[in-house]
Amino acid sequence: MSSVEVKVSEIFYSLQGEGFLAGVPSVFVRLAGCPLRCRWCDTKYAWEEEAGQDCTIIEIVETVCSFQCGYAVITGGEPMMDLQIRQLAKELKALNKHITIETAGIAYIPDIPCDIMSISPKLANSVPEETKLATIHNNSRLDLAVLGELAFHYNCQFKFVIDGKNDLTEIQEILETTGNIDVNRVMLMPQAATRDEFLEKAPMVADLCKRSGYCFCQRLQVLLWNNQRGM
Repeated sequence: MSSVEVKVSEIFYSLQGEGFLAGVPSVFVRLAGCPLRCRWCDTKYAWEEEAGQDCTIIEIVETVCSFQCGYAVITGGEPMMDLQIRQLAKELKALNKHITIETAGIAYIPDIPCDIMSISPKLANSVPEETKLATIHNNSRLDLAVLGELAFHYNCQFKFVIDGKNDLTEIQEILETTGNIDVNRVMLMPQAATRDEFLEKAPMVADLCKRSGYCFCQRLQVLLWNNQRGM
């Protein structure tokens, strides 16, 4: 196993909250560092690399295996900004772990041995309004060429955060422009930091799913634990 170090925000055992594997017990490895500054981000504590702890891939794999769970989720932050993610996934796959990588789809790294590339492209609703710095951070929130590469080379699911009905138009434009995204792998999920917000917006998102044919994406971490960290 590799002694290379990566910045880790936290490792915890929970249920997968989102996507087509929602409800599956999984070990989450949250890497630190993300160039985006989404206004509704629920993991702001993982934005800065300095907030993470240096861990070797050996240490990470040992911790993941201590939970006796077959599913591992590499998340962030933005894990695709760390080239060592390929080696981390390789070591986990060697131990027969099912691997999901959660990303905003802003970077492409080839040949990562993962089972699901779970992509949540950031729509215009993610861009903060209060500071110029935040806007600069989000200039690279969406890269259609990268989305196309990921969709071509990996088994993907696409999760779009819905804050209002008009978001559907932007999603459809992204899908039409990219051209190679399987619409059967597209999910819509309510933008919600709390259980009350989720329950308030869920009917609107459900209606958009019925109109568009896209799947509704659950957010169990919000519904069950009210977004409590590490749950």
